[in-house]
Amino acid sequence: MSTATETRTEELAPITAESLAELLVAEERPPRPSAWSASLTFGWRAVLKIKHVPEQLFDVTAFPIMMVLMYTYLFGGALAGSPSQYIQFLLPGILVMSVVMITMYTGVSVNTDIEKGVFDRFRTLPIWRPSVMVGYLLGDALRYTIASVVMLVVGLIMGFRPDGGVVGVVLGVALLLVFAFAFSWVWTMFGLLLRTEKSVMGVSMMIIFPLTFLSNVFVDTSTMPGWLQAFTNNSPITHLASAVRGLMAGDRPAADIAWTLGWAGLILAVFGPVTMRLYARK
Repeated sequence: MSTATETRTEELAPITAESLAELLVAEERPPRPSAWSASLTFGWRAVLKIKHVPEQLFDVTAFPIMMVLMYTYLFGGALAGSPSQYIQFLLPGILVMSVVMITMYTGVSVNTDIEKGVFDRFRTLPIWRPSVMVGYLLGDALRYTIASVVMLVVGLIMGFRPDGGVVGVVLGVALLLVFAFAFSWVWTMFGLLLRTEKSVMGVSMMIIFPLTFLSNVFVDTSTMPGWLQAFTNNSPITHLASAVRGLMAGDRPAADIAWTLGWAGLILAVFGPVTMRLYARK
């Protein structure tokens, strides 16, 4: 037995520092990933999380359906005379409200990864630093799209008929996705700033609920008191809902579209750098 062991030992090549260096260090390093490819990779990671935990889609399927059914049949008769008439006004607004509320889960996902220590690994990678955050937002864009499709299908079944046709609906959803992408940076900041997942959700709901309800999502702002109109008429959610509603109705509300894009640009310009500064210091 000892003879066989000695024979196998003699057959092994001697280990030197030079041979180890040749194994561990390649002659040519792989190319550094571009900002776009790195962002897409992290976006695909967010999609895979949905694939492995499909329960995450509950808030973009069951919740929008419940909102459309509840508000249409509860308030349609009182506010518009009939649910079929009210849904023409309500559906674009509820679509805006639902997608805006879903954006808060971006901050929850960021905070969860921080607690698990995943961010510590990302920081060691030779990639474009904002690609991690952009990847979260690209992955969540799929959630926003699914929620929009679900609500539109339910609305069509209930009698919603957009005069703008397919083009108007697509333009309205595209504008909503642009705003949601920018608005999600607010919650990524809170995801980095706050300590727990519950804190992120609590702060998010404190901001989203007043912002969405104090708008023209459910009723025309002209029916509100004058002092309240001063806020609701200048709310970003009001401009967004009016723009989406106008596009789906076949109109071209240039002023509301311009205001919506301006709000999206302002939010991105303010919260994007703040989020990346917090990410660099986290």
